[in-house]
Amino acid sequence: MFKIYQKYILKKFLSKFFTVVLIFFCLSMVLNIFEEISFFKNSKANFILPYFLTILNAPITLFEIFPFIFLISSQYFFYELIKNDEMFVLKNNGLSNLKIINTLCISSILMGLIIVLLFYNFSSKLKFIYTDIKNNYSNDNKYLAVVNESGLWLKDETEKSILIVKSKNIEKNYLIDVVINEFNFDFELKKTIQSNKIDIKNKNWIIYEATVTLSNNTQIKFDKINLDTSFDSNKIRSLFSNYSTLNILQLFNLKKDYENLGYSSDEIEIHLLKIFISPYFYALMTVLASIVMINVVKRSSIFFNIIFGVFISVVIYYINFMFFSLGSTGKIPTEVSVFLPILFLTIITIIGLVRINEN
Repeated sequence: MFKIYQKYILKKFLSKFFTVVLIFFCLSMVLNIFEEISFFKNSKANFILPYFLTILNAPITLFEIFPFIFLISSQYFFYELIKNDEMFVLKNNGLSNLKIINTLCISSILMGLIIVLLFYNFSSKLKFIYTDIKNNYSNDNKYLAVVNESGLWLKDETEKSILIVKSKNIEKNYLIDVVINEFNFDFELKKTIQSNKIDIKNKNWIIYEATVTLSNNTQIKFDKINLDTSFDSNKIRSLFSNYSTLNILQLFNLKKDYENLGYSSDEIEIHLLKIFISPYFYALMTVLASIVMINVVKRSSIFFNIIFGVFISVVIYYINFMFFSLGSTGKIPTEVSVFLPILFLTIITIIGLVRINEN
């Protein structure tokens, strides 16, 4: 009998889950389509392209908000049970609140594993296609940033010339062991600049102890010179921070490349940890919503509990964002930035389970 009701609970929960997913997918489409149309308003691109790009971008957006989709789905599930008096039927057939929550918790973990292993990799591929297409219509195609076994490579196109920059390392606001080749727009070499250290805090780079080699091989040494570019340290980091275009294997390979070159891989590590801990996070959100909604049977209104659940979602989002920012900037260890919010949420959930209403 218990297994029959487990199947019923799972079927009903999946129904609510896919309904909420569909609602958020449509909301994502509506909110993003105006941005895409605005982006292409002065372009000769096909009028279908903004809609196509919106569809490509929607799955990765869903992945980012899946914790809250699980929370709202759980609330929706219990709302239906309470409204139709199905909670009393389940309890009369021997299913306690904890057994119902346990079924939802296990289901959320299994669904989370499918989302991480299949949906995320699929979404990242679509995001890569989205970014690639959009870059073709963006001024950002004048810029290029690549990390490989030889170091960091930058391409910059200014009003006067094209710059190809190779750096062995980047430390905070400085490029280390740098060679800059400056070309005209016919791609003829104008000069080469070599330096052990360049300050890139602003777009007007400060190049220390520079050796400038002109096209006729004449060398000139400077204690300090300035170079106008389109890059500052923040822009360079932003070009490397779009990890949602990479699947899990690519993220591991990129992390390895960063570590081999001596670059900080904190952001990649946080991104990977957040992906792998997602199934557990989904289960926590499901259980937390269940605890809130079960208390409806005992006191207060359904509406109040739903609003309270949404409020919890917003608070959790901002706590996660704050710890992610601290971890990615190196102010706290990466493991702490990921696991401390989860630990805090786990403690709250355990307290809620201990005090759950079984009447």
